[in-house]
Amino acid sequence: MEREIGATKRIGLVAHDNMKQDLVEWAHYNRETLGRHLLVATGTTGALLESELDLPVARLQSGPLGGDQQIGALIAEGQLDILIFFWDPLEPQPHDPDVKALIRIAVVWNIPVACDRATADFIISSPLMTSGYERKLPDFDAYVKRAIRRR
Repeated sequence: MEREIGATKRIGLVAHDNMKQDLVEWAHYNRETLGRHLLVATGTTGALLESELDLPVARLQSGPLGGDQQIGALIAEGQLDILIFFWDPLEPQPHDPDVKALIRIAVVWNIPVACDRATADFIISSPLMTSGYERKLPDFDAYVKRAIRRR
């Protein structure tokens, strides 16, 4: 099964505290491209991006207050096409299980994920950013229909 992603992408933007400035700098550099897409971000990151870029950003809760899970829900519902998540691998996060769950759900639903600036650069500079794309969806029928053993 495939899902058509149009030329206008829905991009999730998330950054840990120590990475927010990097994401803002990256987004500022890529402002023109980002302005052609729909942006969704967790709370503080969204406020910073909206202010710095003067672009509309749909803002969710702060990551530790459920924003990471909200982004994950958008992915699971097919409402997000790309995840740009500048995470800090050297700083322990109180909501680390949410972070891992978010990255996991992005991989489960086969959406492009950038966890660093280099990967974000590759994604945003791809010719696929300006065209449609048929994203292959995993087939979870066997998993959904599996027999559940009772105790």
